[in-house]
Amino acid sequence: MKLSGALREFQDRLGHSFAKPEHLIRAVTHSSMSSPHRDDNQRFEFLGDRVLGLVMAEALLEADTNAPEGLLAPRFNALVRKETCADVARQIDLGAVLKLGRSEMLTGGRRKEALLGDAMEAVIAAVYVDAGFDAARDRVVALWGDRITNVEEDARDPKTALQEWAQAKGDPPPSYTEITRSGPDHAPVFTIEVRLKSGASEQAKAPNKRQAQQAAAAALLARVQGEDT
Repeated sequence: MKLSGALREFQDRLGHSFAKPEHLIRAVTHSSMSSPHRDDNQRFEFLGDRVLGLVMAEALLEADTNAPEGLLAPRFNALVRKETCADVARQIDLGAVLKLGRSEMLTGGRRKEALLGDAMEAVIAAVYVDAGFDAARDRVVALWGDRITNVEEDARDPKTALQEWAQAKGDPPPSYTEITRSGPDHAPVFTIEVRLKSGASEQAKAPNKRQAQQAAAAALLARVQGEDT
């Protein structure tokens, strides 16, 4: 099995030349393109998630030999979450080589955060299956790069941090409300409002609800913490 010119160029960006090209082809094949004769990347995604987790756990322990589990866990979550995987996927232009069905093509699949994140995990699994754990670890560490050493001291996501702030005040968790959804189906924009028991609130817009919730939470957290000082 031979790779297309685009996939050969992708190998260079990835930094791994596949002994068995079919592993890479499977990793970039979305379920919308699967058939009895073509495997999609879902099983690779499952495996890649576990490989990534082990690599990151090991890398974080090596990067900070004194950090307690309470700090390592949020750092780990920040490095393995779907948004980070998607960011790495964009870094090596993984979206350009994804094999997508017509429906995914028409709805902007090459730019979708979840789809890119899943595909990045599948590519990690492809390297692992093709060349073993050491090769996969080397690629992950190289691609994640400074993200590993520069991960925030407290990498809790804004929603978690805001909820903990509210609980420390004896208040119930913040509430999140979808205010509007605009734009075409393939490129929606969500406006989400987060509100505390006190009535303090903030709104944010993003291409998906989770990102909008996180952005709104970050804005409100910055405001209330500023008022506390």
